[in-house]
Amino acid sequence: MRISVIGAGYVGIVTAACLADRGIEVICSTHNEKNAQMINKGAAPFYEKDLEPMLKKAVKKGKLHCTTNREEAILNTDITFVTVGTPMRSDGSIDLSFIEQAAQEIGKALKNKREYQLIVVRSTVVPGTTRNLIGKKIEENGGKKLGESIGLCMQPEFLREGEAVNDTLNPDMIVIGELDKTSGDILESLQRKFYGEKCPTILRMNIESAEMVKYANNCFLATKISFANEIANICELVPRVDVKEVMKAIGFDHRINPKFLDAGAGWGGSCFAKDLNAMKAFSTNLGYKPKIITATLEVNEMQAKHIVELAEMKLGTLRDKRIALLGLSFKPNTDDMRDAPSIRISNNLVEKGATVVGYDPYATENAKKAIGEKISYAKSIDDCLKGADCAILVTEWDVFKDLKPIDFLKNMKQPILIDARRIYNPKEFSNKLQYIGIGMSNR
Repeated sequence: MRISVIGAGYVGIVTAACLADRGIEVICSTHNEKNAQMINKGAAPFYEKDLEPMLKKAVKKGKLHCTTNREEAILNTDITFVTVGTPMRSDGSIDLSFIEQAAQEIGKALKNKREYQLIVVRSTVVPGTTRNLIGKKIEENGGKKLGESIGLCMQPEFLREGEAVNDTLNPDMIVIGELDKTSGDILESLQRKFYGEKCPTILRMNIESAEMVKYANNCFLATKISFANEIANICELVPRVDVKEVMKAIGFDHRINPKFLDAGAGWGGSCFAKDLNAMKAFSTNLGYKPKIITATLEVNEMQAKHIVELAEMKLGTLRDKRIALLGLSFKPNTDDMRDAPSIRISNNLVEKGATVVGYDPYATENAKKAIGEKISYAKSIDDCLKGADCAILVTEWDVFKDLKPIDFLKNMKQPILIDARRIYNPKEFSNKLQYIGIGMSNR
């Protein structure tokens, strides 16, 4: 089977690289000429752990090629994965303009193809989109009927940025939403070939259920994080209570699971805010106002303000105070700044008159685009901490985990550390400097 991947973002490139690494011929298609050239040289347009070595290897072996010609990609392959972006509109609803354009281009290309083509949507879209928008646009522009010479499936992705390669190679399950049995059989065959004896559980269902699976999954994970953060804020008010111990304990309950229960600065990235807002708008349009999803969004928005309030509590006022932010990307092992907590924290600090300097090992250039000149950007950890009245650990990069109390003491004007990710030993740091851990009583 030869595969084409429409879209060269996180999902598209990771999918293409992993397929090619397993010996499957892949043609990636993007309208971005610069990114296409980079990919064809084996270079990733963004930082993602383990991606670039795999990409280089695939291109060198001739298993992966990127083109700006959609028709070329589709006519020379048997299965097409659609991975274009579905960004959030200003009202929180999903923007389907890119997916609609891709569907029209796929349809036009299929006019010139006699052989059967399976279209697999991997972009996150609200229920009904794959069948009623993508499918219809392909039919209208291709002059062919779905279920005859064209197959259609929805396969949601569950990739964590920073772990996207590992998650592609070792998924918990595979969800296949199928138009018909033939479409589902072909996609299942590909998955079994790709994973071999280690193929995970494959769940087959109708297209709309598969679309909903992705939203339900992300809404639940975001809710777990917001729940942990709300409990953390309560724990801070109770002497000797530590949210880390609380979450560790409840995580042993097999009904709960320990993952996504780490209290911190709040969630960010390209999926959670977009998907929760899309589901909120989608369900509201259906006549139902989702209370838990709304609360999850509100708690996450408040968490940045809470962290700033902790700094304000220690300093009295933030006006003319120098605040160091350690970490800017929304999570480690990626340079993605989309909806990063550092943006909300920076904005809050600046509004209160603080001077903010940030450092990130990979995301500085993207941070400059996302935050702008409101803050300054350090070239090293020491430069970031130099003369600071307070340091806030925002992103738990490994390079920050190696820091010791002396690193803060020797550089800072006032040795105040807010550990918003709980990566440091509270006893060790509290003995040397003013240490505030999220979810720990400071009374």
